[in-house]
Amino acid sequence: MNPLESIQATIAEPLDLLNARISEALMSSNALMNKVVEGYLATKGKQIRPILVLLSAKLLGGINDDVIKAGAAVEMLHNASLIHDDVVDDTDRRRGLPTINSVWDNHIAVLVGDFFVSTALQQALSTGDIRIVKAMAGLGKMLSLGEIDQIYNARFHRLTEEAYFEVISRKTASLFVACVEMGAYASGLEDDDPRLAVLRGFAEALGRCFQIKDDIFDYFDDPRIGKPTGNDLREGKVTLPLLYALSRKEHPLAEAMSALCAQEELDNDGIAALIGFAKDAGGIEYAYSVMERLRDEAVSSLTAVFPADDESVKAFVSIFDYIIHRDY
Repeated sequence: MNPLESIQATIAEPLDLLNARISEALMSSNALMNKVVEGYLATKGKQIRPILVLLSAKLLGGINDDVIKAGAAVEMLHNASLIHDDVVDDTDRRRGLPTINSVWDNHIAVLVGDFFVSTALQQALSTGDIRIVKAMAGLGKMLSLGEIDQIYNARFHRLTEEAYFEVISRKTASLFVACVEMGAYASGLEDDDPRLAVLRGFAEALGRCFQIKDDIFDYFDDPRIGKPTGNDLREGKVTLPLLYALSRKEHPLAEAMSALCAQEELDNDGIAALIGFAKDAGGIEYAYSVMERLRDEAVSSLTAVFPADDESVKAFVSIFDYIIHRDY
């Protein structure tokens, strides 16, 4: 049993209730929609995001029905973004299985994704807490902006760590922050409770590390990851390992590799050269060092406010370590 599975075991009952609510909420009078949804829900991801909702509530006030609704809402919105991403990226497999767009077509996939979004908003609204609805609405905006930022940076070669962290804060970390906010609100926490700011900071660092680790995967060939090596570079995305390598102006290949990054399109040889350069110049090690620093700072802030031996606090720390060291 890996660390994530151990955490899931401690919240097995509410997690089961959450998944049952998702299945029930997504059922409709349309047979085709039901067939597509049932096929999609048959395989679940890691469910880190709804787990964060549950853990936040457990830490602050306890898990209730509104917490289950909030967790279901954020999981459906997350899955909607994945379904839409698969259409945009023309992805044919996710979690080792065919995507909705590859089985049915883009038209149906977009509609199913929209159905997930609408159902997620309904679940958020059913909590009766406008703060949860506001968090969901703001999240959709941030996710879209993050993706547009990434496209802009790729097209106009905005290759700085600052630009990179702006993107991943919006496109990834914002979702993690929304999870702890929604769990806190649903458990009854007041807006001005200082503990919420601590949880937000922890979730921001956690989300950043999640994306950094995802980006590291792009530098290695592993069929479990589900995308070809160098896929980010094919799309013009320059991530943290390569950004660090390019910043090492003293490296004999730095100038040539910078010129290569400026090209509008990269062939396989160019991609292989950039990946090799990032590894040779210490980019992978640097990315891990950034994650470890973010982890240590986040854990220090968390345990300064919450008891380090609290079960939920230990689970938060365990999730952070799992994210950094996961294999896929």
